[in-house]
Amino acid sequence: MRRRHFWAGAGAAGLIAAALLGACGGGNPLDNPDDIQNPPGGSGRKLAYAYFQRCIFPIFLAQLPVHNGGTNTCAGGGCHDNTTGTGGALRVIRGATPLDVTDAANTPEVIRASDMYKNYYSAQGVTIPGEPLQSRLLAKPLLLNMLHGGGQIFDSEEDPNAKLIQFWIDHPAPRDQDEFSPATYGMFNPPDPNTGTCRTE
Repeated sequence: MRRRHFWAGAGAAGLIAAALLGACGGGNPLDNPDDIQNPPGGSGRKLAYAYFQRCIFPIFLAQLPVHNGGTNTCAGGGCHDNTTGTGGALRVIRGATPLDVTDAANTPEVIRASDMYKNYYSAQGVTIPGEPLQSRLLAKPLLLNMLHGGGQIFDSEEDPNAKLIQFWIDHPAPRDQDEFSPATYGMFNPPDPNTGTCRTE
């Protein structure tokens, strides 16, 4: 009899708890939304692919001075190499080859399947378009309020490579256009992604 009384009491307690939850809004007592929605990024703008492969990617392969002596590359093993790197979110495929963005055969689909585009995508992932000094791609090698495992790479914002990165991040494609937009060719002088030099101002 006691056992039966215990279970009856437990059942009654369960009904009371369910009633209380019902009074609080059912199974969602804090009135949280059913699905969490992540809003899109603020600007929704893309950085220029042509400028990346011509002006930014070579920086990742360049032998740069290291402050404790010697030189190293951003794409080196133990740094940002895609397979042996330990350097955080930025990953670099060293053997990626540039694609002629003016060749009609190199459609956006073809370029997006390439190793160079994977490098572009990784680099853009550590930027805030239009905000170079808030972007890890530039702030880390400058040691601007954040640590960098590779130490300080650029002495100042006036370093030629830092200026290239800053210019790239500061000049995203127009809001209604993608990363391959010919509107970004003005980042070269003359405005030709194959023969123009990389502008920094």
